Amino acid sequence: MFGDLFEEDFSFISNNHCGKGKKSKPRDSEPPAPRDFTNLSGIKNQGGTCYLNSLLQTLLFTPEFRGNALFSLGPEELGILDDSSKPDAKVRIIPLQLQRLFAQLLLLDQQAASTTDLTDSFGWNSNEEMRQHDVQELNRILFSALETSLVGTSGHDLINRLYHGIVVNQIVCKECKNISERQEDFLDLTVAVKGVAGLEEALWNMYVEEEYFENDNLYRCGACDKLVEASKSAKLRKLPPFLTISLLRFNFDFEKCERYKETSCYTFPIQINLRPFCEQTEMDDSEYMYELFSVIIHKGGCYGGHYHVYIRDVDELGNWHLQEEEDRLIEDKALRDTENAKEGESPLAVLKGILSEEESKQIPVDQLGQKLLEKKGASWNKKYRKEYGALRKYLQNHPQIFQFSPDENKVGLKEKHKLLFQSDSQVQGLQSRPQKNDVQWNSEKKPTRQWDSSAGCHWFDLNDSKVQPIKEKDIEKQFQGKESAYMLFYRKTQLKRPPEARGNPRYQIPEHLLNEMNAANTELQKKRAECDSANHGIDLHLHLSSCYEFNNGALHPSLTWKESVVDLTIDRRKTLGDLRQSVFQVFAIINEFKHFRDMILSIAKPLPAGLHLYEILGGDELTLDGIGLADGADIFVWNGKEVGGTKVMTGPDHEPVVINVLHLAEYNEGGKGQHFTESQHVFSCSTKLGDLRRALAPSGGIILKNGSGPDKEAKNWEVFLEEDMKETIKSVGLTDGCSVLILDSHDQSFVNVSSGNLTAFTYDISWLQVKNFCRTEDEEKHVKITATVETVMSDIRMKAIQEFQLEEELANDSCLRPVSGNGKLLSPVPEDYTVKEAELKMGSLLGLCRGKAPTSTQLFLYFIVGSDQNTSPEMEIVVEETASVKE
Repeated sequence: MFGDLFEEDFSFISNNHCGKGKKSKPRDSEPPAPRDFTNLSGIKNQGGTCYLNSLLQTLLFTPEFRGNALFSLGPEELGILDDSSKPDAKVRIIPLQLQRLFAQLLLLDQQAASTTDLTDSFGWNSNEEMRQHDVQELNRILFSALETSLVGTSGHDLINRLYHGIVVNQIVCKECKNISERQEDFLDLTVAVKGVAGLEEALWNMYVEEEYFENDNLYRCGACDKLVEASKSAKLRKLPPFLTISLLRFNFDFEKCERYKETSCYTFPIQINLRPFCEQTEMDDSEYMYELFSVIIHKGGCYGGHYHVYIRDVDELGNWHLQEEEDRLIEDKALRDTENAKEGESPLAVLKGILSEEESKQIPVDQLGQKLLEKKGASWNKKYRKEYGALRKYLQNHPQIFQFSPDENKVGLKEKHKLLFQSDSQVQGLQSRPQKNDVQWNSEKKPTRQWDSSAGCHWFDLNDSKVQPIKEKDIEKQFQGKESAYMLFYRKTQLKRPPEARGNPRYQIPEHLLNEMNAANTELQKKRAECDSANHGIDLHLHLSSCYEFNNGALHPSLTWKESVVDLTIDRRKTLGDLRQSVFQVFAIINEFKHFRDMILSIAKPLPAGLHLYEILGGDELTLDGIGLADGADIFVWNGKEVGGTKVMTGPDHEPVVINVLHLAEYNEGGKGQHFTESQHVFSCSTKLGDLRRALAPSGGIILKNGSGPDKEAKNWEVFLEEDMKETIKSVGLTDGCSVLILDSHDQSFVNVSSGNLTAFTYDISWLQVKNFCRTEDEEKHVKITATVETVMSDIRMKAIQEFQLEEELANDSCLRPVSGNGKLLSPVPEDYTVKEAELKMGSLLGLCRGKAPTSTQLFLYFIVGSDQNTSPEMEIVVEETASVKE
């Protein structure tokens, strides 16, 4: 509907306008932020509605529009929004939504209100309509929409009464003095900027200077019925209570064929006398006097930018003080309070004193409360909360002194307040008690002016969601440049406000809207309390010692885990003493501990082996946040010595570790591959490897470590050497879930002792190795023969002959003999035996040798000839079991 009105160029917006909150992306479930110290509400930008926001704020701060006109229309004329869906109900949605928005801006405790419902009521969500009008028409379109919706009500002439004026254009014939005139109605005056020094010059050019028809440019007079000399002029015939002026900042360069923004200096006065520009001039000066009360400012170029508005707070609804003035008032009041103080101490001075002593620029808010407790012997809640409210809120109400970090978790003094307080007497000497609602703006000095004088009204910069005070002279900064005035709003100085309207945002608001806002504020407070509790609440899991027993190196619940744990939610800003009291109340452990201070609270952690205890929590005056108590922490409640009569070792040096212990089985029953016997054992992480070996392999052996968990590939196993036996489980890197392999003496053939690594061993070995001893030149050659525990030895031998590509005659003259760890050929394996029956382990090395294997009725024997066993060669023989020794 409005051309490029919604095409905002956000590059012109400073970082300050982006908003700095505790969270950069607040969740939808979180309530809106409360108003800041100005006590005025901004308006959210829907993505391109900054100009609309500026115009709406101007209307809001036009008291006669807001109260005398809009709020005077009741439900009997406008209907109610709840009936808008009923087919026969006549509901005037636009003024109702505008009433509701204004009520929210005045009374709802939120940083910024939303205009979504209002813009929906205007039908301004259509892309087709948004392309039909220029940005400067929004003011007229808004008024037109409002007028249309108020037809048939007592507010039908609302816009006309407040904003309607008349301009009369006259042409005077020089000969017959006949006057030809034409009236024009206006809601706003559009004045030139280019080539004009300021507003008064522009008005002079429009309404004082005359245009002459002469020489070749004559005027045809109707009375004379001929071309004559004449003069043309325009005057203001009727002045409205509120005068709206649009500045023609945007022009078109016909030579370059492009739009441009006029950024030259253009002055406009705070007060203006319109008598010189009016048709009737005989009235008193007060009838022509106007005072500026709103300036809409455009920041950017002609193809985009941002709008915000400077507004004079006619009804003094906001709290106004600039930094330096606020500081001066605070210090003046502190000195006065020093003289009059009879008892007590100012929290402002005490907090400033504490922060001034800090070396760091900022400290956590909770730590500030702790330091206050240490300095004064009483907490903030006990000493000051009743009179001054919560500590964080008190700090936020004094932004001229205290400065928060971006996340609002830390606070410090602003530079000019970093004084070093030397003594308590000096601290006591700087007292400053805030007024009602903890707000000190508009405080001590009573204005010397009368209420209806404009001198006491202050200006604010309303920039979408952000509102801040400004000085009147700041308006001069908007006379020129990329950020300059775009629309001016003047009000008649004759318009006086009743005393009861001063500082009273509830003035003239209908009862039903007051009730709605009261209910909404109650709900907001409830949500903020819930959100505050959720943001600062931590869930703790409490374990009572009487529900536990100590065995196998760790604490284990006597009942189920669920039955042994009690959950407690507590505010992290509370102290350890508060937690101790809460624990005592939860368990009511009167019989177990004489007094709740006798009980010990220890940090616990569920480990795979069970529950283990760490440091004892101490310092009842410290906050839970200060001692680092995290959400979800486990707390063990006990006497600090033993559980169930067993002494419990605590701390990281005694953490229990679950180790997976593996042994090689003799064979795998019914399956393929090497089989493990597997068991889990718990050891303290301070246990030495030597003690672990004695516990797991009492008859000796070696230990191998696998740091890769369940992966049992041979390349991941590493042997612990003898010098490692003095190391602890923790120091060698054994943690929960690590596997160790215990090998006895006959298993150690799988280990390469020189490298310390496991060689021919995997979790799933499904083969046997065969070495060729039939040919000398092939003795180093090995082959792997796939097998299972049920494979017959004769099949393995034939596959080996084929792999070695040996002569077929070996099929009837060869056998398989196991090879020991030192390379000795052992007794041949019977041909009809399976791998399991031969008691061979998968991965074992066999030798293919000449000669036949003994049958099931034969014996294989070794013998030597001579008496010297060391020098005599060892020989072999196969005999029948029934043979005699002589044979």
